[in-house]
Amino acid sequence: MDYASLGQRIRSERKKLAMTQEKIAELIGVSDAYIGQIERGERSLTLDTLIDLANILGVTVDYLIQESLTPNDDNYIDHIRQLLTNRSPKEKQMALNVVKVMFAHVDDIREVDQ
Repeated sequence: MDYASLGQRIRSERKKLAMTQEKIAELIGVSDAYIGQIERGERSLTLDTLIDLANILGVTVDYLIQESLTPNDDNYIDHIRQLLTNRSPKEKQMALNVVKVMFAHVDDIREVDQ
């Protein structure tokens, strides 16, 4: 398990919500020092604590531990889904348009290389 990456992702998501370590700790019933240690990658955590954190942060567990997962198509799709969560329909359409343009460009390069 890559605890440093997990901690960084937890800190990033907590800050996006403008929540303090103290508030997160209070909500899941642990000390704020423990949350700080988790965010710095100094401590491991139980599955229950990981699930509680994911629920409070509004993210999935696999999003939090993605550096420790072996990549496959489902992981990529879940990550894209996570990036689109809480976005407006206009933002989602913009993201889709960017992906379409990117793949059109990739396909054009492939044709030239063949």
